[in-house]
Amino acid sequence: MVGPAAKRAAVAHLKAVMGLSERRACMIVDADRRMIRYRSRRAADTELRARLRDLAHERRRFGYRRLFILLRREGEPSGLNRIHRIYREEGLTVRKRRARRKAMGCRAPILVEAKPNARWSLDFVHDQFANGPRFRILNIVDDVTKECLGAIPDTSISGRRVARELTTVVARRGKPGLIVSDNGTELTCNAMLAWCKETGIDWHFIAPGKPMQNGFVESFNGRMRDELLNETLFFGLDDARAKLAAWVADYNGERPHSSLQYLTPAAYAASLTATDARLRNPDQLRRSPVASTAPQGVQPPETLTAAG
Repeated sequence: MVGPAAKRAAVAHLKAVMGLSERRACMIVDADRRMIRYRSRRAADTELRARLRDLAHERRRFGYRRLFILLRREGEPSGLNRIHRIYREEGLTVRKRRARRKAMGCRAPILVEAKPNARWSLDFVHDQFANGPRFRILNIVDDVTKECLGAIPDTSISGRRVARELTTVVARRGKPGLIVSDNGTELTCNAMLAWCKETGIDWHFIAPGKPMQNGFVESFNGRMRDELLNETLFFGLDDARAKLAAWVADYNGERPHSSLQYLTPAAYAASLTATDARLRNPDQLRRSPVASTAPQGVQPPETLTAAG
């Protein structure tokens, strides 16, 4: 028997079943009587446990680190270790999905300029309505800020539809420096080639059969599949559009992102925009007491961030 809890249970069993005295039971178990009689004086954390359970049930694919960030936003002063202990005691551990095969070998990092709209990624995700028919979702992701710029569901999405949706996003967001996608027929058709020529936006197609070259949007697809598509029933196209819009708003503005130091994508994008504006203003840069975050010997506007 290891640990005070196991020894207390053993002493209680010996006293209740065999009728031994506390002294004799402690001698058999090799336990100190003061330890057996000890009662914790720690304040009850009933409210914290209830709130943690509510958050875990609301966001069933969040681990204890993201739940800790959400609790800290609400003003909870408890540390990460305490939240982890309660998380385990409440049995809230996220069930692991089937493991995927991992790519082997060396992979060169993809250099992306550290600013919004430096590069976008596109890909499709498939799902099914509750009554059987299938539909697909066009996902558009900013590779630097990790923002979801669009999640468009429909039963059929052609190349012309992709061009129209990209035109809408560009009008709202601005032109990207580069767009990366796979070699799907919707993205290699004449309508998309004509759109690229008209807008002057560079388009890069990954090598066939190499989805890891489009890893940013593939990672986003995995999060969407894990946290939304596998957890939600869709009862029609309008229902899917409403639920996807709500999830995207939550993803951009509320969900802490681990690769962004647990900032939300919107907050990270705002910080990048503010930093870029400060670096482009020499007077403000001279007045600022904060040192530049660029590596030593590198000019900030030309700094490239290895992401990938």
